[in-house]
Amino acid sequence: MNVLKGKRLCFLGSSVTYGEAAMGFSFADFIAARNGCSYVKEAVSGTTLADVYEDSYVDRMVKNIDPSDHFDAFICQLSTNDASEHIPLGKISSSKRLEDFDTATVIGAIEYIICYALATWKCPVIFYTGTRFANKQYDKMVELLYELQKKWDIKIIDLWNNEVMNAVSRRDYRLYMADEIHPTRAGYLKWWTPVIEQELYKIFSD
Repeated sequence: MNVLKGKRLCFLGSSVTYGEAAMGFSFADFIAARNGCSYVKEAVSGTTLADVYEDSYVDRMVKNIDPSDHFDAFICQLSTNDASEHIPLGKISSSKRLEDFDTATVIGAIEYIICYALATWKCPVIFYTGTRFANKQYDKMVELLYELQKKWDIKIIDLWNNEVMNAVSRRDYRLYMADEIHPTRAGYLKWWTPVIEQELYKIFSD
């Protein structure tokens, strides 16, 4: 039995969720096609989690995703753009009230997204990370995501610390990645999708 079949998924993200180096076709599209899912993919390249631009994750989630829609999971990308643009990380709030989060910071925006998604769609919230690239702030963001997991009981699909993915050969890496952040279509199909798919199977089987 395929636990994903018939499920409705929501994907929120930037270029990696969109499929910037794969003609707009990412793991989100592959997973939906392979498993008979319906889905919303709200992904715009170059955008940040932090609400510092009009097309931030926070802004697009509130404006573009129908609050009356039904989702079985809300899957959000831990954006590399926040790290590349050195957006302030901020601190984990002691509150769980939407109005108390500083969405101009990375952590505040993540908490806002989690809080809003849980209240609006009442489904599991899952964050996924990118694979390894040279950026200390992103490494810290992944670390803080686990702290947020303790507070919010979110799920994490951690490609950053995945030992099997980090052991990829140089030859395969050149095939799978257009640069250190963006997978090619082959990278999504052969490298990212199988891992994310298996993690989703585990989440939906629990």
